[in-house]
Amino acid sequence: MNKSQTRRLALAVTALLASDLSSAFAADGYFMIGYGPRQKALGGAGVADQRDAMAISANPAGIVGLERQFQQGMTVVNGERGYYTSGTPRVVAPGYVESGRPWFPIPNAGYIQPIDENSAWSVAGYANGGINTSYDWGHWHAPSGGPLGGGFAGVDLQQAFFSVSYARRFGTSIGPITVGVAPTVGVQMFNLQGVKGFAPYSSNPWELSDMAYDWSWGGGLRAGLVWGMTDKLRFGFSGSTPIWMSRLDKYSGIIADHGRFDIPASMQAGFAYDLLPSLTLMVDWRHIFYSMQPALGNPSNPITVGSMGLTSGPGFDWTDVDSGAVGAEWRYSPSLTLRSGYHYSTNPIRARSVTVNILAPIMMRHHASVGANYAFTKNSSLDFAFVYAFKNSMTGQEWIPQRAGLPYGALNPAATITPWVQAWELTFGYNYKWDAGDNSIIPTRF
Repeated sequence: MNKSQTRRLALAVTALLASDLSSAFAADGYFMIGYGPRQKALGGAGVADQRDAMAISANPAGIVGLERQFQQGMTVVNGERGYYTSGTPRVVAPGYVESGRPWFPIPNAGYIQPIDENSAWSVAGYANGGINTSYDWGHWHAPSGGPLGGGFAGVDLQQAFFSVSYARRFGTSIGPITVGVAPTVGVQMFNLQGVKGFAPYSSNPWELSDMAYDWSWGGGLRAGLVWGMTDKLRFGFSGSTPIWMSRLDKYSGIIADHGRFDIPASMQAGFAYDLLPSLTLMVDWRHIFYSMQPALGNPSNPITVGSMGLTSGPGFDWTDVDSGAVGAEWRYSPSLTLRSGYHYSTNPIRARSVTVNILAPIMMRHHASVGANYAFTKNSSLDFAFVYAFKNSMTGQEWIPQRAGLPYGALNPAATITPWVQAWELTFGYNYKWDAGDNSIIPTRF
C-alpha cells in the first residue's frame, strides 16, 4: 500500500469512528434489513448486486468493479412498541403499556478504493438495530411499581461494527468469480433497568439490574462471493461467523452464560438479473443463528431460584430467523435511479416466552420499501429510502417464576400477554465518486 492509499485509509477510518452508531428497530430479530439507503430501499435484497460504498456490509465481494467512492448516511427510525394483557397477570403490570423513546438515529459510512480492475479494498461502519424499550413508572406492579416491579423498566442494547475488506475477481471456465473477506470489529453497549424484583432468581443479584451502561467488544469474519453466471445473471453469497464478544460483567447475574452476549452468525444468498440494461431484479434469502447464542436461544422458562446468569440459565428463547427479500432497481437516467423492495421475516419470539419478551418485542414480519438516487453533479449524488414495517403482535400465556406453591414455576392460566410493534424509517445518504485518476484525499470538485 503506497503513502497516498495509507492516508486515504486513515481519513476513512477517522470518519467512520466519528460516527455514533446507535440502536433502533430492525427486522430479522435485531438485525437491520439492510445497511445504507440503497440496501434499505431494495428491502435488503442485493447480495449479488452491490453498487455503493456500503457493499461490504452485505457482501465483501461486491466492491470489485466499483469506482473509488465514499458514502455517509443517516437513518431516522420511529418505532412504536409495547404490550397489553387480558385476565389477571401476576408478573407484569396489567393493562395497555406502551414504551417511550420511539425515535432513534443510526449513521452509516463507507469507502471503496479500487486497486486495479480486478481487486479493491474497502472500509465501512454500520450498526444492527439493537433492542430498546422504555416503560415508565406509571404502570404499577408490586413491590415498587413499574411493569416488572422494579420501577422504571427497559433495556437498551446498541451494537456497532467496523469492517475492513479485500476482494479479488478471478476468471474461470464457468464465469468470473469474485471473492471477498472482511475482518470485523464489534462494539456493544447494554443497559437494563427495572428488574430488581427478580433478584431471588439470579445467580448474582449484585449484577442484575440498574447497573448503568456496560461495554463489550470483540471480532469476527465476514466473507462472500459473486459469480457471474451469464452476462445478465449473477449469484451472490455471504456469511459471517459469530462476533465473539467480551462479557457484559455488570449484568452477569441475568444474561445467560455469565454475561456472554455474542452476536450471532448469519448467511445470505441471492440472485440478481438484468432484465434490461437499466433494470435489475433481485431476490435474496437470509438465515440468522439466534438459537446458538445462549442469552438469546436458551428457554426463558422455567425461571428457578438462582438460575439467571448461569450458562444454562434463562434466555429470551428466540428461534433462528429466516427472511426473504425482493428488490428492483431502475436506472431511469444518468441522474435518476428508482428502487423498491419487499422484505418478509419469520418471528424469533415463541408464544411461550412472551413474558420476558415484553422487554424485546422484536417481531416485525412484513416490510415495504421505496427509494431513489439523484445525481446532481457528475461526482455527487443523494440517496433516499423509506421503509414501513407493518404492525405485528403475538399472544401467549404469562409464565410465573418459581415461588411458594410453584416449585418450578408454571403458566398462569388466568392471564395472557400480547407484545406488539410497528415502525417506519427514513434514510438519507450522500455519495461522492472521484474521477478516474484523481488521487486527491479531499474531493476537489463536487
